[in-house]
Amino acid sequence: MKVEFINPGQLRHEVALESPALTPDGLGGYTENWVETATVFARIEPMGTTSRFGAGQTREVASHRITIRHRSDVASGMRFSANGRIFAILTVSDPDETGRYLVCRTREDGL
Repeated sequence: MKVEFINPGQLRHEVALESPALTPDGLGGYTENWVETATVFARIEPMGTTSRFGAGQTREVASHRITIRHRSDVASGMRFSANGRIFAILTVSDPDETGRYLVCRTREDGL
């Protein structure tokens, strides 16, 4: 797979990297809160949108490719947030295996 050169100037969106924090609710379950792990700069590229129908309503879903500088603590199940938008991280890859950048495939719900 050929990897395109990434101009660092394209990492112009400031986003918060967040991880889930589970807090016991006292009844055997838990509540999920999100904790900011870091603030990073990213390139956000829209990839496409889909509409899903369920429970009597249509739900819009957009997919994005978000590129950031390499970090060892990024994993699927985390998310990015920026300006009220939430991007759930589905996959994380180092496209050219050089340890310079990470490419995250994300999902943004509720557009």
